[in-house]
Amino acid sequence: MRFESKKPGISTMGDKIELWKALKKSPRYLYLIGGFHGDEVEGVYVLNQLFKWLSNEDQGLEMNLPMVVIPILNTDGYRMGTRCNATGVDLNRNLPAKNWSESHQDAKYHPGKKAGSESETSYLVKRFKKWPPYLVMSFHSWKPMINYDGNLQVVAEYLSTYNQYPVCDDVGYETPGSLGSYCAESLNVPVLTLEYPRISKDLSLAEIWNQNEEGLKELFMSNLLAPHNF
Repeated sequence: MRFESKKPGISTMGDKIELWKALKKSPRYLYLIGGFHGDEVEGVYVLNQLFKWLSNEDQGLEMNLPMVVIPILNTDGYRMGTRCNATGVDLNRNLPAKNWSESHQDAKYHPGKKAGSESETSYLVKRFKKWPPYLVMSFHSWKPMINYDGNLQVVAEYLSTYNQYPVCDDVGYETPGSLGSYCAESLNVPVLTLEYPRISKDLSLAEIWNQNEEGLKELFMSNLLAPHNF
C-alpha cells in the first residue's frame, strides 16, 4: 500500500505529530493510532512494525483500505517516557466526550483544564473532522487484552484466536474523556483498543510483535476491516 505524509500536528513542546494517509480516497477512514500514553512503548512498537508491513509495496497487498496512521500521538510523553503529555495531562481522558469530567483521583489520569484542551487531542479531533473515521484502532500496553467499544466483537475475537488475549467490552472502571467514549458517543464510531504486555527481562519488544504479527496481518488481509462492514 502507498501512504503519503500529511500536515503534522504540533505537540505542546513543539514536536511534530506525524500523520500518514493512504492514497485511496474514501468518505470514511480506518485510523491506526499509537502512543496516546508516552510510556507505552510496546503499543508504539507493534504499530510501527505493522505500518512497515502495510507500507511495503513489495507485499502486493490487495486490501487497499482507506487508512490514516498516527504512529505517536503523545510525542512529548514518548520522548520523556511519561504517560501524560508535557503539561501532565492524560490524553486518553482529555477528549471532548459527553462524559468528560475534571474529577480524577490520580495524577496519571489528569483530564486537563477542559475537554480537548491539549494541542494533541485538538489535532486528532480536527483530523477526525477532515477525514471522518469508520473504525479506530488504538495501540496501548498495560496487560494483554483486546477491548472493544461498539460492534467489534467479531474482530476482537478473530484477533484473540491468534494471540490468545482475553476479549472484553469493559475494562472494569470508568474512562471519562477517553477515545472510546468520544468515538462511541460523539461520532458513532467503534474503537478497538489493543493492550499489549509490558516488556520485561523475560519479554522483549520483538517477542511481543511475534505474538501478534500473524493475527494482525491476517486481519488486514481479511475483509473484516472493510468500510462496508461499519
